[in-house]
Amino acid sequence: MRSFDDATRRNIGALCAAFTRAAPAGIAPELKRAAVAITLTGTEAKETAFLLTRRAAGLRAHRAQWALPGGRCDAAETPLQAALRELHEELGLALTSDAVLGLLDEYPTRSGYLITPVVVWADAAQTIAPNPQEVASVHAIPLGTIEREDAFDFVSIPESTRRVIRFHIGNRLIHAPTAAMIYQFREVLAGRQTRVAELEQPVFAWK
Repeated sequence: MRSFDDATRRNIGALCAAFTRAAPAGIAPELKRAAVAITLTGTEAKETAFLLTRRAAGLRAHRAQWALPGGRCDAAETPLQAALRELHEELGLALTSDAVLGLLDEYPTRSGYLITPVVVWADAAQTIAPNPQEVASVHAIPLGTIEREDAFDFVSIPESTRRVIRFHIGNRLIHAPTAAMIYQFREVLAGRQTRVAELEQPVFAWK
């Protein structure tokens, strides 16, 4: 178990700093920039967890899907700024750049986005207040959940030569892009430089 304390924050910050980002090959210039926040917080058992949301059913795109808080970058907005803004809009968490522990690789999606994952630390004084227009539910997933050997698997689909990644949580399956970015974060926690841009999304997420 990773306790939710300053020692864990320093340790994860050091692991993120040791991670060397790599740009995905062959990125189309027309991809729209977006960002998500891998937001670290504490559970009632004082274990470090990250926040995963279920998107509201009334949203125009990717409704009711599992996701990390985030969205499209506004004009002249950096991915870091976008991630912090979206985190505030979706979950009411007002964090500054001091809360940022690091950035992971950009992930290109089939739906036309290039997503930058931003790892942030939300201290215990922060209160989560989900915006019901955007978020149906929010869940704190202990880091031990993604560090299990059976947390992720990879399958083939006839529509692509690339492997589809799946994150198993309870009886649910979460797919890329969310699963790919969580998987890379899991690998960062283990001190590994693992790339995920070539991991495929299921066909229903291609739109």
